Amino acid sequence: MLGWMGGLVRGLSQRTLLCYGLVFFAFVYAPMVIVFVYSFNSNPVNMMAWQEFTFDWYRSIFGLSNKLTEQALYVESTDQLKAAVKNSLIVACTTTTISTVIGTMTALAMARFRFRFKTFYRVLVFMPMIIPDIVLGLALLIYFVTLGGELGLITIIIGHCTFLGSYVFIVVSARLAGMDQTFEEASADLGANRFVTFRRVTLPLITPGVVGGALLAFIISMDDLVITYFIAGVDSTTLPVFIYGMLRRGIKPEINAIASLMILFSLVVASSGLYFRSRAAR
Repeated sequence: MLGWMGGLVRGLSQRTLLCYGLVFFAFVYAPMVIVFVYSFNSNPVNMMAWQEFTFDWYRSIFGLSNKLTEQALYVESTDQLKAAVKNSLIVACTTTTISTVIGTMTALAMARFRFRFKTFYRVLVFMPMIIPDIVLGLALLIYFVTLGGELGLITIIIGHCTFLGSYVFIVVSARLAGMDQTFEEASADLGANRFVTFRRVTLPLITPGVVGGALLAFIISMDDLVITYFIAGVDSTTLPVFIYGMLRRGIKPEINAIASLMILFSLVVASSGLYFRSRAAR
């Protein structure tokens, strides 16, 4: 009797967890699917009323002429869109490189060395992730204005590095926590100095964590809106800020197409990270 009741409880628990998982994934991914589907809707007035299938909104993003954009031109300037994409890529690539170096070095220092106020310093590293984005963006704006600097791509890169280094630090620290230090000790016993040990032993072992942290920083930098909105200059509009500007003038069909491309780009980046991580783990 007790065994039968236990099996029934386990069966109900598994079904409950399965239903919860399905509802959770539907709640998270259903809006993305809707955006992707309606990016092919040809209705230029009401994008939620399906009219017919078309690629015209994707053509309009790339500046290609078509019958819909001739009747209702929603993208004010394709050149502005391309400039926003270029700015986002410049900021994301530069920020990812700097944040990866800083976050990896900080994680190595925290894991391998003992110094005073180590716990306090660790708290300071986590602070940029805990502070609300609007507070951090406003603080950075006041800081740059106080210094008398001109807002632009440089200020955006500095602003992104202030919090993206923390994300890289967490990912690399997790990798270091699971790494066996006996490999480094064996390298030192064989006569290798610290630099050779780092290059030949430590770095290959933590490469999956470094790559994962870099890809995470890249995606967050590409998608950041709040902080970038505060510290971006006139000619340094990034893609999220450009989309937000379009939304303020009404929900337009091209927004679904741009959002779909951003989702696909994020999936490609995440898939690439998983692929390289699986190869490094072999």
